[in-house]
This record gives sequence, structure tokens and C-alpha cells, in this order.
Amino acid sequence: LSPFAPHIAEELWSVLGHTESLAYQAWPQFDEALLQESVVEIPVQVNGKLRSKVSVAADADQATMQQTAEQDETIAQHLDGKTIVKAIVIPGRLINFVVK
Repeated sequence: LSPFAPHIAEELWSVLGHTESLAYQAWPQFDEALLQESVVEIPVQVNGKLRSKVSVAADADQATMQQTAEQDETIAQHLDGKTIVKAIVIPGRLINFVVK
């Protein structure tokens, strides 16, 4: 906030109890580990149409992703009574069921 609104940033900094000026503080360090997501939301399609989204572990394999998608209530309704011709699973990106 300090580069864009230095006056209010200094006031807020002093309200937080700091005595030294905010201008003398070090910039925060970047930590790439904080950007890594452990759970991702994957869109699930049936015959190319988006039907639902499921949450799976970011490092889940294709079989786990497919099983999670098949257990989803909405997807189960769309697959009920139909034969899965092909299941296209792109890890971390997409699941698509081609049904007949």
C-alpha cells in the first residue's frame, strides 16, 4: 500500500504500534511454496458439455480423478443408464466422458 498511498500507509503502520517509518522496512520476500495449491477444482464434461466441477488433490492420478468424477451426484445422473465409450482425463485440467 505504501507505494500507492504513502501517507495513509504510514498512519496505519503507526496505529499497528511500529515506531520506525514504513519507508525503512524491508520488502516482503517471495515464497513460491505458498502458491502451490493442494486441491484443485476440475471441470467435468459429458459429451463435451460442462455438467459439474469436482475438487481433487492437485497431484491426483487419472484413475482417482475419474473415480471422483463418477461419484459426483450430477455426473452420476448424466451417466445413469448410458455406456461410457471413452473417458478423457487430463490431470489437473479436465475430465470428459463420451457416452452412448
